[in-house]
Amino acid sequence: MYYGIAPIIWVLIILLVVWDLIIRGIGLWKAANNKHTAWFIALMVLNTVGILPLIYVLFFSKPKRSQDKKKK
Repeated sequence: MYYGIAPIIWVLIILLVVWDLIIRGIGLWKAANNKHTAWFIALMVLNTVGILPLIYVLFFSKPKRSQDKKKK
């Protein structure tokens, strides 16, 4: 009998790790560019399988309008 982890589980784990790395990288990059230090630290420390970075990217990473855009 085979008692190891099924291959489909390995595929799901790999996809989950890739998803987490991509969305965490995007979230960290946006937090650094927007100078959101608290978000950067939270995204770096907490492991939420991409949920927290996704929330940040979708709802909190909107950059404030600069003075140049307001003049136009």
